[in-house]
Amino acid sequence: MVDCKVTARFAHTVMTSQALNHANYSQEIFFEVELPKTGFITNFSMEIDGQVYAGEVKEKEKAKKQYEKAVSSGQTAGLVKVSGRKMEKFSVSVNIAAKSNVTFVLTYEELLQRKLGQYEILIRVKPKSTVQKFQIVANIYEPQGISFVDTHATFLSNELLPLVEKTVTDKKAHISFSPTTEQQRKCPDCDETLIDGDFIITYDVKRVQTLGDIQIVNGYFVHFFAPPDLPRVPVNVVFVIDRSGSMSGRKMIQTREALLAILNDLHEDDYFALIQFDSTIDSWKESLTKATKENIADAMVYVKQIQDRGATNINDAVLRGVNMILNDKQAKRIPEQSIDMVILLTDGMPNSGEPRPQRIQENVRSAIEGSMSLFCLGFGNDVDYSFLDVMSKENKGMARRIYEASDATLQLQGFYEEVSSPLLSEVDLRYPDNAVDFLTTNHFDRFFNGSEIVVAGRLTDNQLDNFMEMADVKRKYIFGDFTERLWAYLTIQQLLEKSKTGTSDEKANATKEALDMSLRYNFVTPLTSMVVTKPETEDGTESPLIADKLTEGKEGFQKALSKNVDGDPHFIIELPDRDDALCFNINSIPGTIFNLVRDPESGILVNGQTIGDKKISPSGVINTYFSRFGIIHRTLGVRMEVSTQDISVLQDDNSSTSSPIPPSASFSMDLLVTKDHSITVTLKDSVKFVILLHKVWKNHPYHRDYLGFYTLDSHLFSSSVHGLLGQFYHGINYEVTDLRPGEVPEKPDATMYVKGHELNVTRGWQRDFRRDVKNGQNVPCWFIHRNGTGLIDGDVTDYIVSGLFKTV
Repeated sequence: MVDCKVTARFAHTVMTSQALNHANYSQEIFFEVELPKTGFITNFSMEIDGQVYAGEVKEKEKAKKQYEKAVSSGQTAGLVKVSGRKMEKFSVSVNIAAKSNVTFVLTYEELLQRKLGQYEILIRVKPKSTVQKFQIVANIYEPQGISFVDTHATFLSNELLPLVEKTVTDKKAHISFSPTTEQQRKCPDCDETLIDGDFIITYDVKRVQTLGDIQIVNGYFVHFFAPPDLPRVPVNVVFVIDRSGSMSGRKMIQTREALLAILNDLHEDDYFALIQFDSTIDSWKESLTKATKENIADAMVYVKQIQDRGATNINDAVLRGVNMILNDKQAKRIPEQSIDMVILLTDGMPNSGEPRPQRIQENVRSAIEGSMSLFCLGFGNDVDYSFLDVMSKENKGMARRIYEASDATLQLQGFYEEVSSPLLSEVDLRYPDNAVDFLTTNHFDRFFNGSEIVVAGRLTDNQLDNFMEMADVKRKYIFGDFTERLWAYLTIQQLLEKSKTGTSDEKANATKEALDMSLRYNFVTPLTSMVVTKPETEDGTESPLIADKLTEGKEGFQKALSKNVDGDPHFIIELPDRDDALCFNINSIPGTIFNLVRDPESGILVNGQTIGDKKISPSGVINTYFSRFGIIHRTLGVRMEVSTQDISVLQDDNSSTSSPIPPSASFSMDLLVTKDHSITVTLKDSVKFVILLHKVWKNHPYHRDYLGFYTLDSHLFSSSVHGLLGQFYHGINYEVTDLRPGEVPEKPDATMYVKGHELNVTRGWQRDFRRDVKNGQNVPCWFIHRNGTGLIDGDVTDYIVSGLFKTV
C-alpha cells in the first residue's frame, strides 16, 4: 500500500508491504521500492511476528562502522541506489522463518517543486506479481485552493483506467487506485501483473493574491510566492556547445535537434549567440543577434553544420560567451532591461586549455562577478557533474544532467523551457522586523514563469500579531507539524548547497549545521544514514541495514567509472542503464599476462600482469593480483608501463624501439599522479584510465602491493573493442530469473540467460576502491562463477598474451 498525504506542497508518503513465508523452511524475503531523489527517508521499520525492528538515523561516519563490520563478516546491508532520472531504489532482504510473516514500512518526505505551472507526485510501483491488497491513496490539502488535478499512469489500460477514483473540492483532492487481484493479472492463469510503472498525479493551486500565500502552524510559517500575470522579461542568451570527439554519434545529432527547436522558440525581443568548442572556440557571430525570423533561419543553417571533433576546452569557451555579453552590454548593443544568461552543454571533462576544474570555476566567477546567470547541462554519465553544479550555483544558475536516451532532445528543450521565461530578477522577500528568525533563503536571483519561490522560518512571540495579519491562520491540516518539517527540509537542502561553495570555514559550518538538523528531524540526507538492526540469523549474528542518501554528483562519478578490475583479480561490470552490475574473478598462475582492452580502430591496448602472494598461506590458497599494466596508443605512438614501484612513458620511433618521451609528445597523454594512491591517464581526444595503488605492510607474511584498474569514457571506444574488460564497454544483454535461496542465506542464487548460455549466478558483492583505497566500497552484483565462463567470450585462456605490450 502507498499512502501519500500532501499539505501545502509538503508530501508525506508511507509505503507498506506485507509478506508471508508459506514454505516449511526459512527463506529470504525481499522488499524493494523506489522513491523520488528529492525525498528524504524519515523512517523504516520491519515487523516480524509481532517484533518491530525500527530504524535510527545516525551520522554517516558512525553508521559506516556498523556497515563495514557487517559486510566484512559476509552479511548484506540494505542499499539506496540510483534508479533512473528521478528515483532512488531502496532494497532490503531479511530471512524469515517458516510460516512467519513480515511487514515493511518505509516513510519519506519531500517538498513538491513547481515546474512549468504544476506540481508532480510520482509514485513508482513494481510489485513483480499480483498483490492481494494493492492500493494507492493520495490526499491533497491546499489552503490556497486547487485549480486542477490530473492523474495518469504508464501502466493504465482501458480496463484499469476506470479504477482510478478522483474527488476534488475547493481545497482538497482524494485520489485512489485499488485493483483486485484478478484485475491486476496480465493473463488469466498467471501471477504476472499489469501494475508496473509510474502512477503520476499533477496539480496546481489557485493564485489570486500578488503577495502569495502564508501558512502558520505551531510557531513556524511557510510563504509561497508565485504572482500570476507578470510580463516576461526579454533574455540575452549565449549557447556554448561542446563539439569534442566524445559528443559523436547520437549525442551530437540530438544536440543539433534540440538547438533547432530552441531557436524556433526564441521570442523576437530576445538576443542570442552560438559558440561551439573543442580545443578551439568558434562563434557564429562576434556579438549577440536579435531573434528575428531571418536571423533564426541563418542560425539554423549554422547549427546543422556543427560536427564533433577534438578535445574539450571548457574554460575558454565559457569565458568567450561571458565576454560577448559583457562587451555587448557595454557597447549598448543589447537592451538594458533584459536578463543575461550563458547556457553550457558539455559531456566530458576539461582536457584542453585550462584543465583544472577549480581554476575554471575561479576564472568564470571572476569574469561574471554576479552580472549574469550560468546554466550548465551535463550530457551523459561521464561528465564531472559536481564541477558543473558548483560552477553554475556560484553564478546565479543551476546544473542539470541530460541522460543519454532517445528523448535527450526533449530533455534539452524542457530545460530551456523552464529558464527561458524570466519574470523577475533579484527578488527579496522581506518580513516585519523582529517578527521572524531562522529564515530560509529569502533572496532569489531569478523567478521563472511556472515556478514558485518558497520561504520558511520561525516566528518570534513578540511580533506574532503583526505577522499574522499577512497570513492564512486556518489550522485544519492533514498532518499538524508540516510547517516545521517543511522548514527543516528546506533549510537542510539549502545548507547542503552552501556546503559546496564558499570558504572552507563556510563549507564546514554549513555541513555541521545540516548534519545537526538531519539528526534532529530524523532525515536521511547525504550526511546521515538510517540503521536498522535485522534479527539474529541462525549463526547468532545480527546484521545492520544501512540506508544512505545519494547525491547527483556522486551518482555520476559512480557511473563514469563503470568497468574495472581490482583485488584478487575481481572484475566489476557496472551497468547504470540497468541499475545493476555483473562480476567475476579470474584465477591464474602468478606472472600470467592478460589482455584487458584491445581496440584495433583507435590503436589502444591495455594488458595486465599478475603477481602472487609471497608464499602459500596456512589455508593452502595463494592469491594473485595485478602488479603491472602496459598501455599502448599506437595512433599517438605512446606506450606506458605502470607497476607498484614506478611509472615509465615511452615514445615509439620508426625503428620500433623506445626512447624517453620528448616534450612534443606530452600533448598525447596527460598524467595526474597522486603519490602513493593513484595515477589518472588521459589519452588525447580519447579515453581515461585510473590505476590505484594498494599499499600492503612491507612485513606482511603473505601479501604484496598490487594495482587496480578503472576505465572512464568507455563509450569512446570503437564497436570492435574487446578484451576481458573491453568486450563490455558497449553494454551486454542478459536476463535474470528464478531467484532462489543460495548456500548462504544473504546470497541468493538465480538463473541468468546471457550470450546463449544458461548460468547459475549468485547475488553478492565486490569491492570498489576508488573512494576508499584502504577498505573499499561494496558494489552489489550478480557473480558469475568459474572465471566468468559463459559471460566472457570464449575461455579465460584466450586472453593470455606473451608480453606486456603484445597482442598474442
